[in-house]
Amino acid sequence: MRRLLAAAIASSVLLLSWGCATLDEKQRAWIFQPSDRSWGGSADLAEGMDEAWISFTSEATGDPAKLHALWLEADHPRKDTPVLLYLHGARWNVMGSAGRMRRLQDMGFAVLAIDYRGFGKSSPGLPSEVTAYEDARAAWDWLATQRPNRPRYIFGHSLGGAIAIDLASRVDDEQGTIVEGTFTSIPDVASSFKWGWLPVGPLITQRFDSAGKVAKIGSPLLVVHGADDSLIPSSLAQKLYDKATGRKQFLLVDGGSHHSTMYVGRAKYRDAVRQLFSLQ
Repeated sequence: MRRLLAAAIASSVLLLSWGCATLDEKQRAWIFQPSDRSWGGSADLAEGMDEAWISFTSEATGDPAKLHALWLEADHPRKDTPVLLYLHGARWNVMGSAGRMRRLQDMGFAVLAIDYRGFGKSSPGLPSEVTAYEDARAAWDWLATQRPNRPRYIFGHSLGGAIAIDLASRVDDEQGTIVEGTFTSIPDVASSFKWGWLPVGPLITQRFDSAGKVAKIGSPLLVVHGADDSLIPSSLAQKLYDKATGRKQFLLVDGGSHHSTMYVGRAKYRDAVRQLFSLQ
């Protein structure tokens, strides 16, 4: 994400001469990198998971929309077993998150993970900040109807963390939110580059301003980051955590990269989840 985002922002000045619509489309493409691919052996880890389909009419576009999702039930489900909506980051489809889904299952959750429009088998089209937020809300509402009376949680990784923060700031029926490898805003990510002194912030159309929303979250918030994350500086996660006003916890995992934090820090991760959310 970092390298392509850098290219997006660095090209913004040139794109201004092409018009605002082109600037917006290029940023959406570079930030989301929508794909129907998974990475490595992640598709194998998705074997045995159930497929689900979430249909709704998009208020943003006015068109019918369909989201493809994977459902992973808890090992020993009960009536009160928590369910978690998983929101992935850029580039890979939902199967690319299968390993992380299984680790969350090991922590006691049932997991529903979705592909945004433009990813995988979901409705085609170029994603945007607005449509991704809409997709997350549609999945959240669907989960409430399909698994009623079970406590629901929100999880987001990387770009998905910003989508999770937005969703948690808008709903009042979540029991907790977990974000991993995420940031305060896209302009703040851009400012962390070596050329971050350039005044490109006003040109960014897809802003993902989590810092301006996190204080509106009414449930406990767990912010997790890898100390060795070379894509998103851990300082941005710390700043996001500092702006949260409710019950919260920050976990910095030594040796964790942008993609390995949940694996490297699995014991501390599990303890933080159990303690903050009072789970068995």
